Amino acid sequence: MVDVKTRLSIAGSIIAFSQFSGAGLYHNYFYTAEHPAVMPIVRRGGKVLDFCRIKGWVKNGLTPITIMLIPHSHRNAFNIQIPLFVILITLILSCVGVVSVFSMAAKTAEYYRLQDQVGYYAREFQEIRSSITALKEDELTFKKLFSLGSRKAVLENMDISDSGSIDLEALKLDMKKTIETVGEIKDYLHEQRDIHLSTPQGPPTNGHVSSFFGVRQKPGHRYREFHSGMDWAAPSGTPVTATADGIVSFSGRSGANGNLIVLEHGRGYSTFFAHNRKNLVKVGQKVRRGDTIGYVGSTGNSTGPHVHYEIWENGHAVNPATYIKYEE
Repeated sequence: MVDVKTRLSIAGSIIAFSQFSGAGLYHNYFYTAEHPAVMPIVRRGGKVLDFCRIKGWVKNGLTPITIMLIPHSHRNAFNIQIPLFVILITLILSCVGVVSVFSMAAKTAEYYRLQDQVGYYAREFQEIRSSITALKEDELTFKKLFSLGSRKAVLENMDISDSGSIDLEALKLDMKKTIETVGEIKDYLHEQRDIHLSTPQGPPTNGHVSSFFGVRQKPGHRYREFHSGMDWAAPSGTPVTATADGIVSFSGRSGANGNLIVLEHGRGYSTFFAHNRKNLVKVGQKVRRGDTIGYVGSTGNSTGPHVHYEIWENGHAVNPATYIKYEE
């Protein structure tokens, strides 16, 4: 026989009673005026699921909140009623949306940062590739030049055109020294080529030396004088050629020198060609070594067809014989 104890409580329109059936179980029954049906629940250990409290929560959640808007004009105020749970859900969704927006913004910023970094490395690799290509071209050029055998051939066949600047910053540390060395070699070769082209070489005409550089007896006189050049005898009309690259600084009649040509070669060198029958060049004209600039003659104070040839270095006359024999 189950010992049944009945408890009864009345609170407003809600009647609740319970029966104890042993084994620690209470059978609870609720009766309300709104819901006349008896609603049993079972509790264990004295813990009861309070449907009245749940109903209160639901009712509070459905309770509308009135928002009143009062315009500054003479219009009537109007209000909006929104349930509390709608406001709560809206706030929760707004918070989720804000978090999502900030998360997307952070990911977008990271994407652009990575994109810039990839672009930077792509440019670095491209510059390194260009530098490697330039190194290979320079290597081929040097091999071709050094295969010519002589310094003269190397300097005369060297291409002085600029193949493009090498961006040393784009190279790795192990390539930097190599490229600096290549740049130094190219600068050295350019300088040596300029020296080679501006240095007088060879005779001024196809003939023979009739008077050397230094003290000599003046032709037609008994006294001795210093001869500041070399005389090259040749048939009248024999071509007179430039002995180095340069620019014509004088071309015309010059008293006892007859028809005179003066060339400026740079690096402190100047050359003089006197007694020409005819000058073929004008002041300011550029000439290359081997170009014909006039013809052998006997103008001015001359005892016969020849070229009086002088070389001046840094404002002083020097012995042309040294430069006529110069060849490497």
